[in-house]
Formats: sequence, C-alpha cells, structure tokens
Amino acid sequence: MIIADYHVHSSFSSDSTASMEAMVEKAISLGMSKICFTDHMDYDFPSSYGLPFLFNPEEYFKKLADITQQYKSKIKVLKGIELGLQPYLAPRYEELIQKYDFDFAIGSSHLVNGLDPYYPEYWMKQSPEEGVDMYFQSIIDNTKAFSGFQVYGHLDYVIRYIPDKALIQTYSYKKHADIIDEVLRTIIQHGKGIEVNTAGYKYGLGFAHPHSDILIRYKELGGEIITIGSDGHAPEHLGYDFPKAEELLHSLGFKYYVTFENRKPIFEKL
Repeated sequence: MIIADYHVHSSFSSDSTASMEAMVEKAISLGMSKICFTDHMDYDFPSSYGLPFLFNPEEYFKKLADITQQYKSKIKVLKGIELGLQPYLAPRYEELIQKYDFDFAIGSSHLVNGLDPYYPEYWMKQSPEEGVDMYFQSIIDNTKAFSGFQVYGHLDYVIRYIPDKALIQTYSYKKHADIIDEVLRTIIQHGKGIEVNTAGYKYGLGFAHPHSDILIRYKELGGEIITIGSDGHAPEHLGYDFPKAEELLHSLGFKYYVTFENRKPIFEKL
C-alpha cells in the first residue's frame, strides 16, 4: 500500500478552499502514515489569469507547525511546496528555498513563455505538436536553471489542455520521443526525480502523469526517484486512484517509490 501523498494542496493555494485539517483527516482515514503539503508558489503569475498563486511562508510554516503538533500521534505531516518555475526566477526561488526548511519541493512548469497551457491563448500561435514540445523544452530549461527542487511535477500536464480533444487520445511518447528523452536525461543528470501524478486519472485521460511509456523510458535511462501524489485540491481527491498507480508501477518493474524528509530521499517499498 502507498502510505504517503506527496502532492497535496490546501487553502494556502489560490485554487483550493480545503483546510489542512480536512486534508489530514482524509489521509488518516485512508490509512496513510505521511502527508506532504505542497502549496503553490508561482512568482510572476500573470494577474490577468485572476489567481496569484502566492502565500505567506511565515503563516504557512506556523500553520504546518500547529497541524504537525495536533496530529503527531496519527500521521507525519511534511512541509512541502510546488514551485512554478521559469528560468529567470531561479535566484528568487533559490532564496526562498534557502530561507525556509522545506522537506520537499516540486518543480513544475505552469507557464511557458509567460502563458499557461490551461488557457486557449497558449495554443493560438502554434500547432498542438509545437505547443507540447515547447512545454517539454521548458522542463529542460528550468531544470538546468534551478537546482532547489527534488522532483519535477506532472511532466505531461500540457496534454490535458490540447484544444483538439481527439489528439489527446493519440498522444504518445513516440510522437515526442527525442525531446522527452532529453527531458528525462536532464532530470536524471541533475540528480532529480519525477512524480506519478494521479490527477491524470481524475481528469479522464486514462493515464497518470506522466504516461506509462514515459515511466518505462525513465526506468530504462536509469531513473529511480519517483514520488506519488494526487495533486489533491480537496479531501475527496486525496490518494486518488493510488491502488491503480501502485499496480502500474509494479507492472513496470519498479520496486520502490520515494518520500522526502529534510529534502533527503527515503525509499519506500511498493
């Protein structure tokens, strides 16, 4: 059984109204022994999108300390963050990571050249294939620019938002193999990992992020660090389809997944 959810949001994220207490209570009810909050910090997120994706770290750490104390006999609560990376922001994120004692940081691409693939404007100036490749290139650029994260989040997040939904059904590793291989090699060479993000199941894609073919290739290239997260923004999302993720990883030959404490990996047996 997967005993830890390492991608969890609360009301400290602009796109969630869930209390930390509610998320922790859900994790306990699922029999989990660890939960890591990874609320959004996206510097320079465009105000035109209406969501700041910023929180006060001092308030965040105070709340986490209170929650940790409240539930210490039932579950371990870890201090995480999800960083919306862009190469020019690397010094600001480095300062943040050095100042606060996070247990874990996810690096994510939410913006590519200042645009979020969630919105139609991202797709207006290039073909779907080019839009996908631009997204993968952002992962390479961000990984080379900033070293303060432990895993890269939802590697093929961009696929959710391709305007032509029929193309989602034909998406495959093979169509983008060259750049995906570069993504995976860059992540591995920099000593980072990736996550299995089960929100892909929740969104009806038929696969977690990333696609199983990418996980196969990651393993072939020597990748070993994999965290598991629901990307949950509400209690009902927590641990979403974790049994399916566990079965998938077993079928691909993975023996372990990873949790982090004090930014150090702990290999947990599947």
